[in-house]
Amino acid sequence: MEKLSRVAQALAPSPIQQLSHLAQRCNAINLAEGFPDFPAPQLIKEAALSAITSDFNQYRHVQGICDCLALLIKEKHGLDVNPLTDIAICCGQSEAFAAAIFATINPGDEVLLFDPAYETYEACVRMAGGTPVYVALDPSNWSLDTEKLKKSFTARTKAVIVNSPHNPTGKVFTEDELKAIAGACCSMDCIAITDEVYEYITYDMNKHVTLASLPEMQDRTIITSSLSKTFSVTGWRIGWAIAPPSIASAIRNIHVKITDSAPAPFQEAAVTALRSQPAYFKSLRMEYEIKRDNMVKMLVQAGFQIKFKPQGSFFIFSELPNDCPLSDVDFVTKLIEKAGVAAVPGRGFFHTESTPILSCEPSAETIQNYRERYIRFAFCKSDSTLNAAAMKLAELVDSNWYL
Repeated sequence: MEKLSRVAQALAPSPIQQLSHLAQRCNAINLAEGFPDFPAPQLIKEAALSAITSDFNQYRHVQGICDCLALLIKEKHGLDVNPLTDIAICCGQSEAFAAAIFATINPGDEVLLFDPAYETYEACVRMAGGTPVYVALDPSNWSLDTEKLKKSFTARTKAVIVNSPHNPTGKVFTEDELKAIAGACCSMDCIAITDEVYEYITYDMNKHVTLASLPEMQDRTIITSSLSKTFSVTGWRIGWAIAPPSIASAIRNIHVKITDSAPAPFQEAAVTALRSQPAYFKSLRMEYEIKRDNMVKMLVQAGFQIKFKPQGSFFIFSELPNDCPLSDVDFVTKLIEKAGVAAVPGRGFFHTESTPILSCEPSAETIQNYRERYIRFAFCKSDSTLNAAAMKLAELVDSNWYL
């Protein structure tokens, strides 16, 4: 008897997981994983400690989070959300997203995703029995070809997944792109499931717009997000889905069947976090923008090609040096071994077979599939970490170590 299910057998470890072990053995500086290595805000840590000592330690639903979220989405996007019926609190955005997929996708349904894409999306769709259909974004600015989008819809299309600001590229979808997605959803009677965890981390006057705020879209959009990125608490696992009442109810039911309750003391502390003053969110953007600019400068000096400066999130999706003959995985392996710096090979984010024109023109000997020419770096790190990485990369400049 085969002990593993077909789903389990299909979920192979990603290059990220495999290279993380090498990075640990080499004690490499971690610019791979998207979690901060600096402290969370003191105020919300104190709120969590207070909740624990006040015995918020059993299964619990904290209605105050829902009340705060409804107020925030009204202030930011002008949407009326009923905190009693339209919000499901989950164990992080990952669970909220998975529960949203399981609540809406049947075997045989097609789900459109934009490529490159965070790998968790496809895994959830396949576990639900759905079929992922990828629409390739065009490098190097990762723009959406709206005609390509329209041609990707079929009678079986059930949902579109939109992640903006985008992981791994840092793209913020434009108003015209969002209108095209919304128009297609309405004309084809599809739903949208969004991942908006970087909603407060945007740069250069770019603003995050939720797809749900476009005409006719609130009733067909599931918003998923979390506390993790905005407040540097990725280990707290407090996320949510905001959806029409019937879908939100289904997500809550699935959440209860899987995990029963999000961590109670962190739910309580989330109320304090979500009541933060506007100055906090402004400071967050400014601090990350400085880190972004320093990281771009550091990578360019080390020979990387930065054709697209991130508009949001805390990732830089850089191209390999023009003369580099290595694949992304081989490059990252050598980067860990020789420089002691860990990054993420880009191939784990790519799924389409088509090959758009590269933003550079490598020689015939070094032409690689564009899906093997990108590396993702995370700059959600302390200044000391980023400075240490800069020094290690500087030591490799002019050494042609990757040839």
